[in-house]
Amino acid sequence: MLAFARSRLVVAFCLITVSVQLVGCRGSKVAIDESTGKFDIRQASYVGRDGCVKCHADQAEKFKSSHHDDAMQPATDATVLADFDDATLEHHGVTSKMFRRDGKFFVNTEGADGELQDFEVKYVFGIKPLQQYMVDMPRAGSEHASDEYPRIQVLRLCWDTEKETWFYLPPPDVSDKLAPHDDLHWTGIAQRWNTMCADCHSTNFKKNFAIPDSHVNLVKHASDGNTAISDVVRSANLESTVGKYNSTFFEIDVSCEACHGPGSVHVELASKWSPGWSREKGYGLADLKSTAENQIQACAPCHSRRNIIAGDFTAGDNFYDHYTNQLIAPGIYYPDGQILDEDYVHGSFIQSKMYHKGIRCSDCHDPHSASLKMTGNQVCTSCHQHPTAKYDSVSHHFHEPGSAGAQCVNCHMPSTTYMAVDARRDHSIRIPRPDISLKIGTPNACTGCHLEKNNVPEADREQLVLYQDWMQLAREGNQAVQDEIARADKWCDDACEKWYGKDRYREPHFGETIHAAQTNAPDAVSRVRKLLSRKDHRSPALARASALEALRVYHPAEAATLASDQLDDDSPLVRAAAVSTLLGLPDRPTAVRQLEGMLKDGVRSVRVEAARTLLNFPARLYSNGSAGRLRAALAELNEGLMVTADRSGAHVSMGVLAEQQGRMQQAIEHYEDAIAVEPAVTGPRTNLATLLETNLNQQSQPGPEQGGAPSPRSSEVAQRLSSAVAKLRSEELQLLKRDLDLLPDNAGIVYRYGLALYINRESVENGLAESAKYLERAAELEPDNAQYAQATAMIFEALERWEPAIKWAEKALELTGGSPENRMLLEQIQQKSQASSASLQ
Repeated sequence: MLAFARSRLVVAFCLITVSVQLVGCRGSKVAIDESTGKFDIRQASYVGRDGCVKCHADQAEKFKSSHHDDAMQPATDATVLADFDDATLEHHGVTSKMFRRDGKFFVNTEGADGELQDFEVKYVFGIKPLQQYMVDMPRAGSEHASDEYPRIQVLRLCWDTEKETWFYLPPPDVSDKLAPHDDLHWTGIAQRWNTMCADCHSTNFKKNFAIPDSHVNLVKHASDGNTAISDVVRSANLESTVGKYNSTFFEIDVSCEACHGPGSVHVELASKWSPGWSREKGYGLADLKSTAENQIQACAPCHSRRNIIAGDFTAGDNFYDHYTNQLIAPGIYYPDGQILDEDYVHGSFIQSKMYHKGIRCSDCHDPHSASLKMTGNQVCTSCHQHPTAKYDSVSHHFHEPGSAGAQCVNCHMPSTTYMAVDARRDHSIRIPRPDISLKIGTPNACTGCHLEKNNVPEADREQLVLYQDWMQLAREGNQAVQDEIARADKWCDDACEKWYGKDRYREPHFGETIHAAQTNAPDAVSRVRKLLSRKDHRSPALARASALEALRVYHPAEAATLASDQLDDDSPLVRAAAVSTLLGLPDRPTAVRQLEGMLKDGVRSVRVEAARTLLNFPARLYSNGSAGRLRAALAELNEGLMVTADRSGAHVSMGVLAEQQGRMQQAIEHYEDAIAVEPAVTGPRTNLATLLETNLNQQSQPGPEQGGAPSPRSSEVAQRLSSAVAKLRSEELQLLKRDLDLLPDNAGIVYRYGLALYINRESVENGLAESAKYLERAAELEPDNAQYAQATAMIFEALERWEPAIKWAEKALELTGGSPENRMLLEQIQQKSQASSASLQ
């Protein structure tokens, strides 16, 4: 018996050894990733939630009916919450009707042609506080497989799930009726599911957008005598675009593998008895627990305002290999990092002291139900216990217990409402600073509750529903609103001093530095230098990167010098900002050497920014050993741009990159694609026209066989190219005029329209004078913008109007700290002015 037992033990040991080899050894079905020592999940595939629930029933039950579970669903009686029983909604003179037919849901509303049509609702978004509805709009004649999805548009007709009523959701800050051809119309690209929504509302989404591989090249058509240039250079009001979506997803909603990564390796390991299953080797899924950063980066792609660097992110990937955060910039964030536009969460949270102390999303939120783990102040006091009631008491917050002012989140995480009904809390989790508000005009939680409508004219009161409405009117220059905000800020600051004493928390805030850099304050450079020297929660990476970017606008050389010392920063956000800022370094060979070094950075977002910036320097400065790394980084850059190939901007960027590398034919094709995918967007026509003008100059050069005279053939080509350029310029002017009519006080649009008038001055009545009017208007709208001041000085110089020319040249010189370029401009204008005066005597 003993011998028999011993033999069984040997067999068992052999089986265990074989099992370990099968599961964990290199070359087996589930291999070990030698770089991490964990199971290699890079080749894992998606299995779906049904492969998870039999072992994870508790988590599956929590997940059921969560916001992730209901992120997107087919439209059925069970999922549609809105009233489709012949309900109507009138908006901007359009009466939309919501009804049922043959068991399906329909909306009769204005289509892309401006006519009322019936549209079937195929899918729904969300459950609270609003639900949105989606319509299939495939291109005529296109075909799709059963698991592919064509162009899908999201209606602006929404259901308020709390008030149980229909409402029309306008774009932010747009109160006028949208024209059917407007990109913001519900049939436009701004409301396109494939482009704007699907990546975060479904699991393993693939856009699969393709442009037909047939470019209509203007230069070729001109030289061939083909006059069908309008096939590519589309009219400004043309609605159709080229390209087709064959989008796919693995699961329609945000399911298990959206957060944990593809699960096939995990399921395989779990389905067999395996001694290789351990924390050290991982569990065949993304590691979301070993560090707070791992978990935060798994959430960040869908809970951040970010720019795409590369596609196909899966949980466990480095966020900054695929994305980079939107920095703190005017109109996006307030200078102190508080949310202004729709900024989501990640960019706010990485500013917080909580983040720097290792707090992660799941400390407050249940990751499966997506709900808070506790209610009320317990969300905070479960950690912030300290002495009993140190924080959750009147002695701390000085408000009536149970009142709104006694709730931690109302003071430390104030909310801003987006999409008309969706209040979202600022996750920078900050101490209210009315003292900072008094200095730089930022909001604070205290003032939001202590404004008095009776202190402003009655005509303004109807607009002042939320604190953000007050801030909006203040930004627009409403003096009465500005005065009331200042009064409330001062009252709140005095109250804080009374409660907490003169020595309360008043240390310098990074917002003062960013504001100084954005407004070109005299001490901006020294402030940014000091901010960059810190590496703690008082100087978060997002703030350091944003300060560098802001400083380079007015002080490119100083910012670049500071950036040179940030290339080894721990944060890829700071390194990427430093890399782009090196463009202003006066010592160009040194800048090139530093940029070449950054091509070896371990994070893709830094490498591609290094490549993009390096192309702005002459190739003769490149070292021999950098060519391969530059090609690799540029390939990564182009690959990332192709993720958004259905947007014009991606093709414009590729066109610019092609131009910088001397690939003019490819540049032309990219600009043509940019016009084709978004015919009504401004920008690509200008780039294409400029490039064609270069080609025109080359075509106009006389051939040697003509003895110095241009050939008839080259003259014909030149004429056709000239016609193409004129058409592009004219269309761009029309598009800019459209934008100007919509946003007459937007300095950037006013400036671009002024430049377009200058370019088209020969075909526009009083073109030069009209150009000067708009360029000066832009400079007045943004009095701290040196570029606008310089352009205005130059246009008045061209008009020989010396007084305003000198005025704006002096302004440009002042704003750039006495730059040699603007000093030369001023001296040139002064000399011409003196010569003009002398000639009249």
